[in-house]
Order: sequence, then C-alpha cells, then structure tokens
Amino acid sequence: QVQLVESGGGVVQAGGSLRLSCAASRGTFSNYAIGWFRRAPGREREFVASVSRSGVATRYAEFVQGRFTISRDVAKNTVYLQMNTLTPEDTAVYYCAASSIPWVSSVSAYDYWGQGTQVTVSS
Repeated sequence: QVQLVESGGGVVQAGGSLRLSCAASRGTFSNYAIGWFRRAPGREREFVASVSRSGVATRYAEFVQGRFTISRDVAKNTVYLQMNTLTPEDTAVYYCAASSIPWVSSVSAYDYWGQGTQVTVSS
C-alpha cells in the first residue's frame, strides 16, 4: 500500500507553466507505475500521463500534444508533471495515482490515489 501526496497546483495565466509533484508519504513508491489524471468541472476523470517504475517508459494523452512532460526521480521517490503552454481548458483538479500494472491509462487500473491539487488557468 502507498499513500500519495500531490503539490504544485495554483493559478496561472494562459500560456504559462506549472510543475506538479507527486510523492509518497507512506509505502514503497518504487513498486508502482505512476499516472497523472485530471477532472474538470462537469467532466469525468481522464488520463493525462503515466511513467513506468524505472522512469524510462512514458505515455501521454493525445490532448497533451507535447506540452506536458512526466518524469520520475527514483532517488527522491517523486514523480513530476511539467505543464507548459497551459490553456483554460487545462483547468482541473489533478491527481496522481499508483498502479501495479505497468504503463496503463485506465482509471480502473490504478489502486491508490492522492487527494488532488487544483490547477486554474485564467484567460
């Protein structure tokens, strides 16, 4: 079991950048692939990006279009989501999650979830 904590959300103007962090407050972080998801108001939770346990393999949703980068610092037990060229459509609560299944994008494949961090992009 692992307990996840997100940080780094906030308010940013369109075209700006944010970097989200996901760390484990308890449990063995390195045993899991980590994914980022988001939920915008009135919409279902959707996949954003994922990274393998080693940090080598990554996967992105199509809407990312090269704007976001997921990375993993194994030594620090932290996963990052660098978000650039943000638009108001990126406004959502962003969650990180842990999966024992490598490199998946399905919500149901993730067993442990953080509490989420709000990202608001103003126009």
